[in-house]
Amino acid sequence: MPKRARGALSLLLGLTLVVSACGTTSENAGGGPAEPKPCGGAGGKYTIGVSQANVAEPYRERMDADIRKAAAGVPQFTVNFADAQQDNSKQVEQVENFLTQQIDLLIISPNEATPLTSVVKKAYEQGVPVLVLDRKVNGDSFTSFIGADNFDIGRRAGEFVAESLLPGGGKVAELKGLAGSSPAKERSDGFKLGIGGKNIEIVASADGDWLRDKGRQQADALLKGTPGIQVVYAHNDPMGEGAYLAAQDAGLTGIKVVGIDGLPIEAGGIKAVEAGRLAATFVYPTGGKEAVEAARKILVDCQQVPKVQGLPIERVTKENAAEVYARLNAGG
Repeated sequence: MPKRARGALSLLLGLTLVVSACGTTSENAGGGPAEPKPCGGAGGKYTIGVSQANVAEPYRERMDADIRKAAAGVPQFTVNFADAQQDNSKQVEQVENFLTQQIDLLIISPNEATPLTSVVKKAYEQGVPVLVLDRKVNGDSFTSFIGADNFDIGRRAGEFVAESLLPGGGKVAELKGLAGSSPAKERSDGFKLGIGGKNIEIVASADGDWLRDKGRQQADALLKGTPGIQVVYAHNDPMGEGAYLAAQDAGLTGIKVVGIDGLPIEAGGIKAVEAGRLAATFVYPTGGKEAVEAARKILVDCQQVPKVQGLPIERVTKENAAEVYARLNAGG
């Protein structure tokens, strides 16, 4: 593992402080709950609020489905979902509504970090355990972050491009996620490290906001405005699929596209790799099942959970796509 990546991992692990059940400690520098709530245990009933950034993204739709499926196995849980539709103000309002309803635990995937930080901190400081999924908030006023390492997944995408697609160097266009979301910055920074020193240049970039249609529009403009692009690196698979269609429309059949997410569904990135529309994708687990497991430990088992819960990532190419798809769908 490169030195810089090791440093990032060390920093991540360094944050792995342990907090008490129901968020009852004040170990976080950002402030803890004012009045610790007693743990109700197995005999209680609990309402969980799930605040989703934007269900229009297939990845987030799958995340909600994973939460719903896992929660069905915990009879003490009732789960209510809210969709912010990529609107920061709406997501703040929805979390405020959850707090008014006196939920027992909040699961949130923030649309953008900075606009959602205050309301997440408010929930945490009111004694509501907060599980942050995939996208981060600023500071550490939350119970646990659950997600894969977005910097590392970007680095691995860059290394794949350098080793397999452009071994002699070349030109890349980058389709970025929503500018204020933490994965967009980390996937971009990691990719730059992965292609570092390999004579590869990012000659054009644009924000696709994680959306397939916008990604297609932006890719169309990049490909037509910047001659010589050989590879498109998209921060998620839907934008990558949009870039593939834009290249086809422009008659640029030789362009390779790399995405991230690797959803194991018919419309997901793994099948796109099998079909040849994407040269590769990288599995980024939704964390839905892990979030429900953490909620169960906190509310039902009265146990501690780690401050940071990392999830595994995996590269998918045509050689292993069918095997990965079958494995990730094993067991229903």
